[in-house]
Amino acid sequence: MRTQVDFFTRVDTLLSTVSITTASPKLFGTIAHSANGMLRARGLELAVGSGARIATENGRWEPAIVAGFGDDGLHLVPFAGDIAVTIGARVTGDETVGEIDVGRALLGRVIDAMGLPLDGLGPVNAQAHRRKQTSANPMNKARIDTVMTTGVRAIDGLMTLGQGQRLAIIAGSGVGKSTLLAQIMRGVTADAIIVALVGERAREIADFVDRHVASEARARTTVVAAAADVPAMLRLRAVERATALAEQFRDEGKRVLLIVDSLTRLAHAQREIGLAMGEPPTVKGYPPSSLAMIPRLVERSGGDKRSGGSITALYTILADGDDLDDPVVDTARSITDGHIVLSRSLAEAGVFPAIDLARSLSRSMNDLVDEPHRVAAAQIRRDWSLAEENRDLVLMGAYRQGADPEIDRAIAIRPAILDFIRQDPDGYVAPARTLSDLQDLLQS
Repeated sequence: MRTQVDFFTRVDTLLSTVSITTASPKLFGTIAHSANGMLRARGLELAVGSGARIATENGRWEPAIVAGFGDDGLHLVPFAGDIAVTIGARVTGDETVGEIDVGRALLGRVIDAMGLPLDGLGPVNAQAHRRKQTSANPMNKARIDTVMTTGVRAIDGLMTLGQGQRLAIIAGSGVGKSTLLAQIMRGVTADAIIVALVGERAREIADFVDRHVASEARARTTVVAAAADVPAMLRLRAVERATALAEQFRDEGKRVLLIVDSLTRLAHAQREIGLAMGEPPTVKGYPPSSLAMIPRLVERSGGDKRSGGSITALYTILADGDDLDDPVVDTARSITDGHIVLSRSLAEAGVFPAIDLARSLSRSMNDLVDEPHRVAAAQIRRDWSLAEENRDLVLMGAYRQGADPEIDRAIAIRPAILDFIRQDPDGYVAPARTLSDLQDLLQS
């Protein structure tokens, strides 16, 4: 008898912890169609952008995003791409799919697009979750008024960057883009460094982490990796996760360096999804959503007046065939606060970092440096441009020395400018030394 009393007492205790008022019915739909990685679901009403889970043949519930809807029902894009799903499989909404784990526990870790560890250091214990941020109030954006030293002499001297600046790094393949990113990562002063590696070869991801994430910066760096062979939705999710993590640290008043490598492969991922959704291809096969995504992403970085924190963002862009008129290049260049173009001819001549001074600029530099620095940088950039414009004439013997004093000076100083640009990949040049070298170059 006493055993029965103890049993019912335990049941009453368990029931007292259940809140019936918070319970709600679970609504389900069913899969009606599958094609090109896109699933159609009927019998369920969810908003565009909402999260969902789909029951697969092996009994798992795979996450997906509602990408649109039509007369044929909801259009779902599973994170895992082609999943083992049958017609009539159940679908239900899940708000947690849109949440992203954030917090200091992620620093020093290498994770995938879903937040799972890739570094073999055990599970990640996130302290908080973050939903996708809506468009920020532009009046809360902070001015770019503090210099961000990179330790790269050509950048600090001739195209000075500021905290909260958004910069595009435009380069073809094999011209030293990753090496330049590593130099900047080692040289900047930041509370957190967030790196999104999107669409890279798996070997390059491991190589970048092992070689370029310096030991002293490893504890404050998070790498979010999505290799080239993962589905398009996971490549998008990797950048979303990295940006959300950077936003969380900025909201805490931290100085954050965000690196997205590369924006082009992100646009390719959105192109895959857009074309599968039936969007019309436009310039170079990009649907409208691919190019519209770029300003939405870039505008999430920058400084914040309320918290005092900032996200200084570097977005790399692959110029296919060194084409600077590529639509992704053009869109990113118009929305960022400056751009650095890496020159293949300089790289082939052994000049690294292969920064093309004539086509690179920082739109914030004039607000960050004093008058002597600004004048010196402008003169060196002018000399470089004149030398490059007339180089073919000089090589052909069509230009006679003495015909134009400015061109004569530009041609004479070009080797010294190349020496100023050239820097050892592991080297760091202090700001005072950069200014001194710049003044010496101006007087040479």
